[in-house]
Amino acid sequence: MTTRFDIVVIGSGAGGATLAQRLAPTGKSILILERGEHLPREAENWSPKAVFIERRYRTQERWYDREGRAFTPNTHYWVGGNTTFYGAALMRMRRRDFTEVQHAGGVSPAWPIGLSDLAPYYDEAERLWQVHGLRGEDPTETGDEPPYLFPPVHHDPGVAALKGHWETQGWRPFSLPIGVKLDQDRPVTSTCIKCKTCGGYPCLLKAKCDARTLAVEPLMDLPNVTLLTGRKVLRLETDGPGRTVTDVVCESPQGEERWAGDIVVLAAGAVNTALILLASANGAHPNGLANGSDQVGRNYMFHNSTAMISLTADHQQITFPKTLAVNDFYWDDPRGGYDFPMGHIQLLEYMSGQTLEGQVEEWLPPALVPDALSGAAASRMLSMLVISEDLPRPDNRIRLGTGGRIELDYVFGNLDGHERLVRTLKESLDGFVDHAHPISQHHFQFDSLLPLYGTAHQCGTVRFGADPTTSALDADCKAHELDNLYVVDTSFFVSANAVNPTLTTVANAMRVGDHLIERLKTRIPAQP
Repeated sequence: MTTRFDIVVIGSGAGGATLAQRLAPTGKSILILERGEHLPREAENWSPKAVFIERRYRTQERWYDREGRAFTPNTHYWVGGNTTFYGAALMRMRRRDFTEVQHAGGVSPAWPIGLSDLAPYYDEAERLWQVHGLRGEDPTETGDEPPYLFPPVHHDPGVAALKGHWETQGWRPFSLPIGVKLDQDRPVTSTCIKCKTCGGYPCLLKAKCDARTLAVEPLMDLPNVTLLTGRKVLRLETDGPGRTVTDVVCESPQGEERWAGDIVVLAAGAVNTALILLASANGAHPNGLANGSDQVGRNYMFHNSTAMISLTADHQQITFPKTLAVNDFYWDDPRGGYDFPMGHIQLLEYMSGQTLEGQVEEWLPPALVPDALSGAAASRMLSMLVISEDLPRPDNRIRLGTGGRIELDYVFGNLDGHERLVRTLKESLDGFVDHAHPISQHHFQFDSLLPLYGTAHQCGTVRFGADPTTSALDADCKAHELDNLYVVDTSFFVSANAVNPTLTTVANAMRVGDHLIERLKTRIPAQP
């Protein structure tokens, strides 16, 4: 038996939850299917041992690289998706990111929409997700963005010292836009306490602005919204001609279930959305649903990223370091001699000895970690992330293997500008860090294994565009080949740019939501 709703949303992360939130006021019946459960609020939420060493909340799912080697992805299946564990950095794509950009390693293609299409939704998303920041500091801003509603998060003394150190070199570091429920003028009653367990952890206080707290939980008591957990969607079925999705088939604790919606929205994450479409092959769509262009699963991107952990020359007061970023090298080297994009630098969250111990196994042999980098050195430890654009390549793809095996066929590329920025960052720290104990490693040096942040920024597997022969979705994120199927997670990205993707995902889901509100007025009667 198939139960029908007006809208079925598959996935409750940034894209799916935001879309449901946008559509809820219409009164239409909305079903959210989430493969995970509600994350328990427990002491382990704040335990570095539980989170990073025991990996209490990470999936145990096994994926396979291009050599057939198994690995466990850094992915979390819970209500709210991966945003529950993200570092809350919420940045807009730059205006030029929406256009074709030449990199040293190839071309970053243009999007079918521009910054002007997303700008009003960025404004709204920044207000809703309580982004703290300061306009006018970031040299890549357009200059016409409205002021942030919330002031920038104050820098800890050690971070302020680093900011001054970079400024003496002519750099223009700026306050990293962060989404937290923080009232710095009233610390006694502030929800956020600027603790040491933010990025990578679920927030026990629910002070981090994420899909769970800001989008899903406000919907749970609405009579027209139903959230079902423990529902892993297996495939979508269509009518005979293949123009309409008729059934959403999922597994549940009670066995197989079928659901139907006049509108069906995929938001299961760039890997799993592609897998669902590939698993939905039928006579009308022999290569997978919405895959007449053969683009589904292709163009997988996840940023070229280097995590650098260094000891400062002096002990610094640093408990909440993720407040500073650098975009001076986003488009080129302003010092001259390099005219291609290099990328973005941001400080990472606080790393205790146990945090480092748990994370380092994934990208550094433990034997290379100096004993000095234990908990005793945390007061001198600074962690930085260099993010550069990972260009879309058709052969970098997700495949559905035998028996449902998840296969990631990927080759690293466009590393020239990234490696240049890593060297630039190292050189900039002379006189500020103790080079007797630096740890810096690029994920490319681990052959085909995914790096520490390898799956956090996954995108591009169901790209949108104007041409049905080169894209799977149109500019409204509707499948070219189906009348009622949309995608609103990071799958739709045409390029990865070099900033965290969450704010763009939220803004785009709002945009698609407004499109659907207009469509629903004419196609589906309001519920009584």
